[in-house]
Amino acid sequence: MAGDDDAEAGGGAECCYYTTDDALSHVGFGRFQALVLAYAGVGWTAEAMEIMLLSFVGPAVKDEWGISGQQQGLITSVVFAGMLIGALFGGALSDTYGRRTGFLFTAVVTGMFGFLSALSPNYICLIAIRFVVGIGLGAGHVLGTWFLEFVPAAKRGTWVVVFHCSWTFGTILQALIAWAIMPVLGWRWLIALSSSPCFILLIFYGVTPESPRYLCSRGRTADAKFILEKIAKMNNMALPSGILIVPLQRSDNGVDLETIRPLIISQDNAATDVGLSSKSRSINAFRTLLSRRFIRSTLLLWFVFFAFSFAYYGIVLLTSELSTGEKWCAPVGMHLRQQNDARFYINVLVTSIAEFPGQILAALLVDRVGRKLSMGGFVFLCFIFVAPLAAPLGEGLATTLLFSARTCITASYAVLYIYGPEIYPTSCRNTGVGVATSVGRIGGMVAPLVAVGLLENCHRKEAVFVFDLVLCLAAVACALFPLETKNCQIQ
Repeated sequence: MAGDDDAEAGGGAECCYYTTDDALSHVGFGRFQALVLAYAGVGWTAEAMEIMLLSFVGPAVKDEWGISGQQQGLITSVVFAGMLIGALFGGALSDTYGRRTGFLFTAVVTGMFGFLSALSPNYICLIAIRFVVGIGLGAGHVLGTWFLEFVPAAKRGTWVVVFHCSWTFGTILQALIAWAIMPVLGWRWLIALSSSPCFILLIFYGVTPESPRYLCSRGRTADAKFILEKIAKMNNMALPSGILIVPLQRSDNGVDLETIRPLIISQDNAATDVGLSSKSRSINAFRTLLSRRFIRSTLLLWFVFFAFSFAYYGIVLLTSELSTGEKWCAPVGMHLRQQNDARFYINVLVTSIAEFPGQILAALLVDRVGRKLSMGGFVFLCFIFVAPLAAPLGEGLATTLLFSARTCITASYAVLYIYGPEIYPTSCRNTGVGVATSVGRIGGMVAPLVAVGLLENCHRKEAVFVFDLVLCLAAVACALFPLETKNCQIQ
């Protein structure tokens, strides 16, 4: 009988067992994923608004409180410093306690302290509160990973790029709100209104589902199947027949049943690592990132996140400098003080709109040519568009080149946020992305320091050379990634 059972299990594996990836591919992308996309998109919009907010609040606070230029810059720096910490903490939190806990943390901290910062009585208080806001913002990447884990493999790249369009929407929305609010009500009202998307997240938090991939990684297959059944019902589909399993390995011919059979479990007797402490789980997640299997991908991912962030904020800075005409040696950010000048807001809107073509190109190519080629190709095109800026150019040509460069770096970033989560297993996915985005925040902090120092001293060629060198190295790093994850089931 045992032999017959083994033969039956081995011969009918395909009809008796299915994975989370199999289930999601079977039910497809439908109404359920659309609602998840809308919820996660609100969170990503909130993060973009808080980052864009820094362009308007700093100069206004400087004028009102009479602080120095260095103190104004610190308002931005402390937010990035907080994001560095928040990315690490939020990733570990969501891998240990669940995705829902991760984005509850980012919504509560960002929303509450974002609103409180509007009531700051003095500069020191504002700096302290904005640092805490940065910690909340840093955990925002959890929303992207949560959405990704509900999307079928065949459409994952395209739909994650669509999710990232909410970032561009947030930057444009913030510019429009600032244009309407700042001249009339001032920066405090702008900060208060900018925190509202986070409260929308909290209102609907109770109906958000946990990621079935996370539940399976904890051995909670009964809970995972319940959510998958809800997805199938909302999409007017049915789950595959058989038992939901958690494969640890896959052979060339499919699932290795000898590996997965011990993991076919019930909720009451889950074979999970629940016996491990939260500290042990976090340590194991970090060990996985630096294990022999992932060390190459991890180090390359860290560098690429750093390079993309460095280049992105460098291009934004070069674009804003263009609004001063040919005054390349003027103090950086001088034009931002003209808060009542419509041209300033129009310039911000135009440069933000440049990101939409990048999102569209990434969506069209990422599932066709693959992650590595599209990411590396976009960053190399960005390198080509930035290089001519070292020479004196007419304003029209310079604007065109910077518009194209921002399009390409945005497309590269969109693909990177797809590829990063895909290369790690569910048990450490958010930890891996969190550490990588923390390294990226360092690039965002360093870029203005490099550009400001060079441009204020009339070293435009040197500034362009530094950014182009980083872009070139990033293109090489993309080619060196060992994995291509197009159409692959995430682990």
